[in-house]
Amino acid sequence: MLSQYVPLLWLLGLAGAVVGGILTATTLLGPKKPSKTKNAAFECGSGSIGDTRQRFSVKFYMVAITFIVFDVEAVFVIPWAVVSKSLGWVGFGAMGVFLVILTLGLVYEWASGGLEWD
Repeated sequence: MLSQYVPLLWLLGLAGAVVGGILTATTLLGPKKPSKTKNAAFECGSGSIGDTRQRFSVKFYMVAITFIVFDVEAVFVIPWAVVSKSLGWVGFGAMGVFLVILTLGLVYEWASGGLEWD
């Protein structure tokens, strides 16, 4: 009865072996003499300018969350469009309610100034 779990155990064992191998390889092959130059942050070929712990405006996060919400919308709308004929009017109504709720959220955010970038 438990024989159906043998492939899963093999997969977990293989994953554990890969993780152990990678940790061992990085320990053996990693840098041995850290210096100020080697430990310095490096981004896009230029050094950091200013404080890296600066605060971002809440509007930045509002735009980011809006982007994520509409990405999730695409995840639901695209499969629905593929099978919309087989779902009939019930599926059409459910997707209509879903899209109306998202549209109302976008209108609210737009009206409250959440998309203004000042």
